[in-house]
Amino acid sequence: MYYVPYYRNDSMVTAQIAKAINGESSAIACYDKLAALAPTEEEHTRILEIRQDEMEHLQRFIAIYVSLTGMQPTIQIAQDCPNEYIAGLNYAFKDEQETVEFYSDVADQTTDPHIQATFRRAATDEQRHAVWFLYYLTQHKADVKPTDNSPISK
Repeated sequence: MYYVPYYRNDSMVTAQIAKAINGESSAIACYDKLAALAPTEEEHTRILEIRQDEMEHLQRFIAIYVSLTGMQPTIQIAQDCPNEYIAGLNYAFKDEQETVEFYSDVADQTTDPHIQATFRRAATDEQRHAVWFLYYLTQHKADVKPTDNSPISK
């Protein structure tokens, strides 16, 4: 699908879209790791479904970025995803919640209806993802005794 934006030189929106691309790329890598650590098939499957949603967001954001800039984005993947399942769930939950707010802000700051709709839909998906991560955190909370360093004790 070819998309012609209303404002080609909106550097603030372009920078926000680049940040979203990096965030989605990092989430995809993290959720791949998290799915491999999942203790049940149900959790493994759900995390891979969430990862698939993130891949779809990434594709949409890249398409918008290319439409605005005429260039492919340079992707940087954060390496801060925990190597332990419970810590990974906590990390993912917080990241998804922060992303909801960020995507809502991007949608509010642009006048382009296509960008607004894309980011509002992604924000809705991110909120749903956060609920799943919180659900799994609460399921495992009874199984884990919090320590001072535990993400569930904070």
